[in-house]
Amino acid sequence: MDIFESMKEVKINGIELEICANSIYSANQAQQAGASRVELCQNLENGGTTPSYGQIKLVRNQLHIGVHVLIRPRSGDFLYTDDEFQEIIEDIRYCKSVGCDGVVIGVLNADGSVDKERMQVLVTEAKPMCVVFHRAFDRCNDPQQALEDIIELGCDRILTSGLQNTAWQGKDLLKELIEQANGRIEIMPGSGVDASNVKEILNYTKATSIHSSAKEIVPSKMIFKSNSVTGMDEDEIYSSKEKVAEIITAIQSM
Repeated sequence: MDIFESMKEVKINGIELEICANSIYSANQAQQAGASRVELCQNLENGGTTPSYGQIKLVRNQLHIGVHVLIRPRSGDFLYTDDEFQEIIEDIRYCKSVGCDGVVIGVLNADGSVDKERMQVLVTEAKPMCVVFHRAFDRCNDPQQALEDIIELGCDRILTSGLQNTAWQGKDLLKELIEQANGRIEIMPGSGVDASNVKEILNYTKATSIHSSAKEIVPSKMIFKSNSVTGMDEDEIYSSKEKVAEIITAIQSM
């Protein structure tokens, strides 16, 4: 199989379920539960950053579902220095070299518009992988114009919460964006999606794919504790196979 031929992203009752996986373990949990694909990242507690080359390679080797990699060199805003931009390019090239199915990217101008010049460079570097514009979209100053700019750039999908903290709160704009897109690009709701609201979000917005971390908090397993040093013993975040399965069950019941 050509390395750029997408892995099978199975639909669940006509819906693709993407799980935001922050580790090899989380990615495998998503696959075992029956997710369509993973968005691979690290530092989920900071909104997600680019995973290590080792993590990308191992996940690609272990998964038979789609692997889309978040390319974000740091937390914070989406206004990048020249060095950071070059880092994004190099990470995209690496993902392509190991056969990832897609990359998840986004660059803005200081005024909140899409940086079309830099984004065009990134899209060209990424193809023929799937290109997803990530939640930098939720920091855009004009979502309707941003949508048209991203379509013009040749991106395949936008991950967005509808410019709100959660997809449920942003459901009205999500619905409007899906209507505006009219099949020219996929709008994928994400943020705060779980088994309790996934049906309502999908039914209301008419989206055909959905994004969730399906996360659970796992306390550190260290027995030895030291009170003299702060940090470095925090709880860990993982995607839960059980929570992914619950979302799948909800989608199947639609």
